[in-house]
Amino acid sequence: MGFVVSPDALAEDPHFYLDCISCHQGNQNAADKAAAHKGMIKRPSDQPETSCGQCHEAISKTYTLALHYTAAGMKNGVAPRFNAAEKKLFDQKVFEQSCRSCHASCGDCHVQSPVVSGINSGLLDGHRFVKADESKTCALCHGGRVWPEFTGDYTGVPDVHYRKGMTCTDCHSGDQFHGTSGAASGRKDVANRPSCTDCHDIATMGKDSTQETHATHLEHVSCSACHVTSEYRQCSNCHEGSGATAKPGLVLGKSPRNPKELTTLRLIPTVRDTFKHAGVTMSNYDSLPNYWDAVPHNLAKRTDRTRDCNACHVEGAHYLQTSDLPEGLSLKNLELVP
Repeated sequence: MGFVVSPDALAEDPHFYLDCISCHQGNQNAADKAAAHKGMIKRPSDQPETSCGQCHEAISKTYTLALHYTAAGMKNGVAPRFNAAEKKLFDQKVFEQSCRSCHASCGDCHVQSPVVSGINSGLLDGHRFVKADESKTCALCHGGRVWPEFTGDYTGVPDVHYRKGMTCTDCHSGDQFHGTSGAASGRKDVANRPSCTDCHDIATMGKDSTQETHATHLEHVSCSACHVTSEYRQCSNCHEGSGATAKPGLVLGKSPRNPKELTTLRLIPTVRDTFKHAGVTMSNYDSLPNYWDAVPHNLAKRTDRTRDCNACHVEGAHYLQTSDLPEGLSLKNLELVP
């Protein structure tokens, strides 16, 4: 027992006021391993309301509605491409078999590292319950883009907030992770998601010319469009699809959620035959674009666009061009070209 749970942990961590079977079940009175492990639950927090919810009732109830647990954003994000019959096929043969495997239980963040492609790095701290350890929890699931951008692994220069000592939880609150009383259909529907203006009052910050610039661009240009420092990784760098490959780049275009706003876009690699193996042909494929608004996590006060207005207003630097659109993707992409 000491190999997994140290005597210090037993004495210090209040979770060990309970015994093992309180969460994992099994038979603590059995004399041999097989009998003791009969009925044991390996990952009790997969069902938060009957495990962690014994003590954390309010959190467990809302967490079953949170996006980290439901993975609903993956399903709802692509659903408009399907007709009714295709939605049923997708839910059964793709979402439940693949997408749902990425959902995180309480223990994936607070006890052991998350399972990614069937592999994890084990317990975070000898089975102690850890409140937050972004480098082992957030980074493992969000390590394809967000964490390496934030820490500077891709660019060599970390995000300005990271250089100031900030981590994920300084912007993303526990309420956002744990969910609220309503089920969110996607990340953009999360009411308390972080915003730059939570900390930065753009009406008063900086010198007069800065305030004027912010006022002029307000509601027309996103913060990231000006303050992203360099090229960033596209989704298709990891999730490749025929006709949707990409290389790191800075792409500015109209937001698909708000055509009046210029923002940073990422290429989503859902090609027309992505789900063909499951019998889903995506009869409404052209109802959604392949480029979606996303905030890269590598920001700075000064960039080539904040230093020189000509970068955007004369050169049109980094603007999405019709010639850049990968062949065969959604016709909806044309609407995002500035």
